[in-house]
Amino acid sequence: MPKQKTHSASKKRFTRTKSGKIMHTMSNYWHKNVKKRPKAKRHARMPKEVTGGLKKMLEKMLSK
Repeated sequence: MPKQKTHSASKKRFTRTKSGKIMHTMSNYWHKNVKKRPKAKRHARMPKEVTGGLKKMLEKMLSK
């Protein structure tokens, strides 16, 4: 059976940490950024961990 290829779009949007967590950045960060509070903008810059069913699907897509 052939090897599964890495999903190209997922490869660009998600990163895997050394411990195996899958991280993503918040969407719409620059959209209407003037109105947003400094704390909200600061938290939006930090990468977030992917959890749940989406994590299982992404692990298959990002498999190496």
